[in-house]
Amino acid sequence: MIRLDKDDDLWIVTIDRPEKANSLTADMLSRLIEIAKDASAAKVLVITGNGKVFSAGADLDEARAGLATSPLWEELSGTIATLPCLTVAALNGTLAGGAFGMALACDLRISVSTARFFYPVMKLGFLPQPSDPVRMSQLIGPSRAKMILMGGQKITADEALSYGLVDRLVDDDLMSAVREIAADALGASPDHIAGIKALIR
Repeated sequence: MIRLDKDDDLWIVTIDRPEKANSLTADMLSRLIEIAKDASAAKVLVITGNGKVFSAGADLDEARAGLATSPLWEELSGTIATLPCLTVAALNGTLAGGAFGMALACDLRISVSTARFFYPVMKLGFLPQPSDPVRMSQLIGPSRAKMILMGGQKITADEALSYGLVDRLVDDDLMSAVREIAADALGASPDHIAGIKALIR
């Protein structure tokens, strides 16, 4: 359900559970963490989904059993955030709930224009993972973060672009657009990539 394809220094991770809207189980999160920990060996790490949804967040059955507040989410986003390589969330569709964490932790978020974005923690009675509101408010400001997290608003891809939640919208071939953005990093040395990333931080 988590697929890893390596094209030399380009690693593409695909959440592959389209029949369940790519909802994530504890085992899937653990596998994503394992890959993220190894991804310091890559120059570019891309995370995407199979189908029309990037991820609906936690699997509902496992969420009720405690996955919604598991530390696995925070471990995953924290591991992605500290990687020295270029990290890209290739959002093939709607992004919801706890899946926000891994996308917010990436350096870039490239999205299809049909995606929707929502994080219904207020409605469901859960707190988001601690780093998610911080990263979200750094990207889009505290008021817009409250619109999503407290107001429960579902925002369109156009709104997400205007907010700064995503960096580019793509109408055609998402992965071709991601590969074009990744090309310079793939042609650089790992130290050069890490050095520029460190300066931006």
